Amino acid sequence: MTTSYDCLVIGGGSGGIACAVRAAGYGARCAVVESGPLGGTCVNVGCVPKKVMWYGASIAHTLEDATGYGFELDGIGFRWGALKEARDAYVARLNGIYEKRLADTGIDYISGRARFVGEREVEVNGSRCRADHVVIATGGYPTVPAVDGAELGITSDGFFELEHCPARTIVVGSGYIATELTGMFQALGSQVTLLVRRDRLLRSFDRMIGDELCEQMRADGVDVVTRTQIRSVRRASSGLLVVDCDDGKTRECESLLWAIGRTPATADLGLEATSVGVGDDGTIPVDTWQNTSAPGIYAIGDVTGRVALTPVAIAAGRRLADRVFGGMKGRHLSYELVPSVIFGHPPVGSVGMSESEARAAHGDGLKVYRARFTPMYYAFSPHPRPCEMKLLTAGDEERVVGCHIVGLGADEMLQGFAVAIRMGATKADFDDTVAIHPTGAEELVTMR
Repeated sequence: MTTSYDCLVIGGGSGGIACAVRAAGYGARCAVVESGPLGGTCVNVGCVPKKVMWYGASIAHTLEDATGYGFELDGIGFRWGALKEARDAYVARLNGIYEKRLADTGIDYISGRARFVGEREVEVNGSRCRADHVVIATGGYPTVPAVDGAELGITSDGFFELEHCPARTIVVGSGYIATELTGMFQALGSQVTLLVRRDRLLRSFDRMIGDELCEQMRADGVDVVTRTQIRSVRRASSGLLVVDCDDGKTRECESLLWAIGRTPATADLGLEATSVGVGDDGTIPVDTWQNTSAPGIYAIGDVTGRVALTPVAIAAGRRLADRVFGGMKGRHLSYELVPSVIFGHPPVGSVGMSESEARAAHGDGLKVYRARFTPMYYAFSPHPRPCEMKLLTAGDEERVVGCHIVGLGADEMLQGFAVAIRMGATKADFDDTVAIHPTGAEELVTMR
């Protein structure tokens, strides 16, 4: 027996659920198929538990600064297990909220692994479902390299399974996951070595960001080692992991974490039974409207290989439902000027072009404004952290095409500036805005 739907979403992450809920709101009969916990990567092993750990790490930094404000903090300790228990309970509650939302919206939730058996038809748990419109929103999973002993390490998924804070940790990678988890480990009590394959961190961001974050991580005690790769991993009789690197050094650690990228979860979908095109890297190419090469089959989120952010997947899913079921012809997501934040220590906010991208696009029409200062918060801190900002403007009107912030509050202040930049704000618009004093954000409207 085959059950028919108007919309079948494969993947119960934030993007897939957002798409199904929006479609159901237009009267479509919908189902969501998910093989793991509802909420996908973001809720279970991504944004949500990561932010909880980031808050914990931030509190650790605040405690370091508290003595400068007159606080006496003798006897304060930290229990990783207590934070993990509270975090896991919070995530479990969110799982239940997602399931209730599907039920309240009249969406069928099918727990199991979907596999295509034909165009717009899948098999789940021995039963078949078909739909006029199928949305692939299966996301991805952490990549593990093909080196001897790699299985002895963990990934970002394993980070959330740790029952205690390792005394010594090696993190491998240079992207936002590597830098975020490195900061959390270090702040919460681990001694961290960060191994970077090339010459700098966060190569896909403006160079200022990677350079500044690296400097501040080193000031916190992180051993950042560039131009180094791991050749092999083995476990010593002591129980520690022994990591052999191509710089000729052998390093030991209690925990080794791979953060070298993510792989699209498409290999087991049975896409060979469809006409959906798949890239060599496992991504599913889509056009402006999230269409794959197969009529009636769409893809959203990380599986497309585009901007891998939860709000992007949600926005793409909702706009897809608006177009297909809501009658909004041409409705689609623009992937330009997407703001992003790295929850490092300090946090990073970025929107628009990097300086190198802007220079290639605008040449001599590019103007660069920078500010570097120590936020007032650190006036009495034994470990003051600078904040660095950059604005990029283009053309005679000096339209703002890039904004990059490294420092206290970057994560919160960026959202409003992203709105302004998306609306076409110019440097004069920024200059004509009255500053909020004393704040870090005011530097963005007072730059010269």
